[in-house]
Amino acid sequence: MDLQVVEQVTRLDEWIAEGGVTVLSGAGLSTDSGIPDYRGPSGSARRGSPMTYQTFTGDPIARRRYWARSHLGWRTIGGALPNDGHRAVARWQESGLLNGVITQNVDGLHQAAGARDVVELHGNLARIVCLGCGELTPRAELGRRLDLANPGFAAVATAINPDGDVELDDAELTGFAVVDCRTCGGVLKPDVVYFGETVPAGRVTRAFELVGSARTLLVLGSSLTVMSGRRFVLRAVKEGIRVAIVNRGVTRGEPYADMVIDAPLGVVLPNLGRTPTAADF
Repeated sequence: MDLQVVEQVTRLDEWIAEGGVTVLSGAGLSTDSGIPDYRGPSGSARRGSPMTYQTFTGDPIARRRYWARSHLGWRTIGGALPNDGHRAVARWQESGLLNGVITQNVDGLHQAAGARDVVELHGNLARIVCLGCGELTPRAELGRRLDLANPGFAAVATAINPDGDVELDDAELTGFAVVDCRTCGGVLKPDVVYFGETVPAGRVTRAFELVGSARTLLVLGSSLTVMSGRRFVLRAVKEGIRVAIVNRGVTRGEPYADMVIDAPLGVVLPNLGRTPTAADF
């Protein structure tokens, strides 16, 4: 099995060296940065339901509960650093081997590693948007405002999800104060796509352009469970573009892929660019 992985990595290295690669990344790429996956071996299924746009905008109590949890979660997401996988992708781009990067992640770690012009399908937790006036502000600024508004808030999260939400007992939410937009008094929301929202059309169009112009679509750390990511694999197959997947565990893209490497991304990706041996795995 180890030798098979070595052979696959060697073949993938050849594909990347040919250039024209479009990367599609998911939560599994960020697990080595301390951000757990939803479904992979390093994570677990979320116990609660994710926040929906309808609930966030229509239920002030649910919104307060979300902001308390997300405020705690940002301490982990905001402090995360790029790992070897993110740096490998940035290195390929710097070498002119990539058409572009599409990510389902909202952690901004591709850019922190040096990648440019990343298509963030689901947005970025580091930005806050006002639903009233549309003003964008840094997450760090909101964090400072929430700290000032909640000087006694000392809750401890029991688990964190890749979207920055955490699991927290409701008893610890008592008295948590939410702040509004300083410009218009409107509701503030992370600049990310919630369940019930649609990915902005411009992002989807750009992502399909990157897939359509690729020689290889390389999926990194995504189970492709939801159509948000899987549709790009389906488009690649339709257009005769080869698909390679590096992911731990089951992926719904396997029936469509030319290559599936089930191995740790933190081991595979740094080895691309040099000849690996069985001892590396």
